[in-house]
Amino acid sequence: MSKHILKDVFCLFALMFSTLTIGQNSNSSRALSQINSSLAGQNMRIDSLDAQMRLLLPELQNALSANLKAKEQTDSVAILLINRINTFQNKMRLIEDKISYVDSVNFEILAQLVMVENKIVTLANSFTEMYDLKSSKTSDKVSSKISPVEYKKTYIDALSAYQNGDYNKAINGFSGLVLSDPANDLADNSQYWLAECYYTMKNYKRAVIEFEKVFSFSGTDKDDDAQLKLGHCHRSMGNIKKSKEEYQRLIDYFPGSEFYEKARESLKQLSAK
Repeated sequence: MSKHILKDVFCLFALMFSTLTIGQNSNSSRALSQINSSLAGQNMRIDSLDAQMRLLLPELQNALSANLKAKEQTDSVAILLINRINTFQNKMRLIEDKISYVDSVNFEILAQLVMVENKIVTLANSFTEMYDLKSSKTSDKVSSKISPVEYKKTYIDALSAYQNGDYNKAINGFSGLVLSDPANDLADNSQYWLAECYYTMKNYKRAVIEFEKVFSFSGTDKDDDAQLKLGHCHRSMGNIKKSKEEYQRLIDYFPGSEFYEKARESLKQLSAK
């Protein structure tokens, strides 16, 4: 191959390489131009968004501040309402306590009134009984342990002691009479007044025992009296259920008693509680 041909081939390859290099450079320039254009567009969008954020930021800050203030006001109102509710609840508890106390006081006053009324009636009955005894003749029945005259005298003395408030003397007198001659006409009365002594002394448990013994005397006229007092005893001890039962027993078994209405009234009072 001649030198001229080699030279021509070399020139041809050089021209082709130059053309290829120029083409590659042109494509790179276009790609770079597109990237720069895209970056410029993104920068413009970022600048636009930044400008919008700068405009919206004060409004967002104001809205957040308003929400915080509203929340503070809401919390303050809620706390105020809670405090008022607590205050009302405390007042309601105080009112309930006062109502409970008033009910308790009213019940106590009512119980005391029953006691006073019972005392008046009992004393009146004792005076009537004593008057009847003093004006009546002594029975001819003879006791093996104590004479009818002595029995009557001891009975009147014990009844006088009860009326004068000397309950220990009265207890000794009545209990002695019951033990000495249980068959005496005044034995059931002695048993009843013995129970009355314990009732007046507020020894209600012993009074219940003694009042129940009245029913062991056949033909006694003190059974309805004793039945009423059994209701009073249990009422004074706070045993309301038992007290109701005793009052109801008087109503059921002694419909003609002078204490019938009193038992009904007492039962009504207890049932109302």
